[in-house]
Amino acid sequence: MSHYNEIRHGRHGVFLMHLHLVFATKYRREVFTKEILDELRPICSSVCTDFEAELVEFDGEDDHVH
Repeated sequence: MSHYNEIRHGRHGVFLMHLHLVFATKYRREVFTKEILDELRPICSSVCTDFEAELVEFDGEDDHVH
């Protein structure tokens, strides 16, 4: 089941949350290669699953990941 469009209900409210995270390297150094990004994707997906969230999009360049 997709959690992406799931409206959640709390005791006093209803919410649908979206989050955009960007991880940048120190001093914007170019360290993220395609191989490293390929290894990071399942790690980030696993972290999202732990927080009952869904990784919708994953992309990066040589100095940041979003």
